[in-house]
Amino acid sequence: MSDTHALPTRDGNVLAAGASRVWSTGTWAALAWLITAAITFGTRAQVLTPPNEPVVLIELILAATLLVASFTFAHRDPLKIRPHGRHIVALAVVVLGWELVTAKAGWLPLPFFPSPEAVFNVYQTDTPRLLDSTLHSLLILAPGFLIGAFVGILSGIAMGWSQEAHYWGHPVVRVLGPLPALAWLPVALFAFPTIYAASVFLVALATALPVAVLTTSGVKQVDRRLYDVGRTLGAPSRFLIRTIAIPSALPHIFVGLFMGLSASFAVLIFAEMVGAKSGLGWYLQWAQGWAAYANLYAVLALMSALFSSLIALLFTVRGRVLRWHKDMVQW
Repeated sequence: MSDTHALPTRDGNVLAAGASRVWSTGTWAALAWLITAAITFGTRAQVLTPPNEPVVLIELILAATLLVASFTFAHRDPLKIRPHGRHIVALAVVVLGWELVTAKAGWLPLPFFPSPEAVFNVYQTDTPRLLDSTLHSLLILAPGFLIGAFVGILSGIAMGWSQEAHYWGHPVVRVLGPLPALAWLPVALFAFPTIYAASVFLVALATALPVAVLTTSGVKQVDRRLYDVGRTLGAPSRFLIRTIAIPSALPHIFVGLFMGLSASFAVLIFAEMVGAKSGLGWYLQWAQGWAAYANLYAVLALMSALFSSLIALLFTVRGRVLRWHKDMVQW
């Protein structure tokens, strides 16, 4: 006798027990992308667009992948995509609507609102320049963020641990903290010999201030009785800082790193838009100057994917370092 009772799933589907279990939202997502591909390929465009075959091929691959996943991921979900099933359906609807109002109906004026084919064509024809811009941006962002994080953590530990350091450091943070890092751009361009060095400095400044403030707060919130116990047992100050102060402040430090990384993105793009010869900010300015709005949307999508991935990487590191701590901030 076969068992046919229903089982709930994480994304709200109810699946029959046995061999016929199916991720139903996955089948709806596959159907949505299949319809999108059919309309994109089978409906005549009203405006001039690049060939739509590459876009249609990607949409068909997504539909086929989701159809296979709807059967193979019914029992297990190695890619963790089942909770996002409705998001995938919504994305197909958005892409289809974008296709209809731009390429098929021509309701939105060109060149300000290009079609999906025009944006995707940028990734095919301008890949070298996009990759070069991404590399140059990372070469500014990485050292700037690391230097800012290092300086912010050290100064935050010093101000949180030492009353003397807090006495002299806190007014500096109070004065510099409210000022946007971009306000220092004229000073940085004068003080540093190259645009690259000035941009790294601005990114480091945008990172260091929130990290310093949050690190100071984390160190100061440590229960002083823990230090008293350590001193009673003969532990020196360095040992107390390394084993009590820093581990206890790590949740605050990671929040500061998250805030600093988010602020550094804006500083990076703006700094590259002023006088730089490469980078994502430069590419954005170049696309706007030539009214190449397909390139503009393409680089915006690339920036969103890149910056979201960096923040996700930071939270992955935080999750591994602080397995014992449940944070309020999620990504």
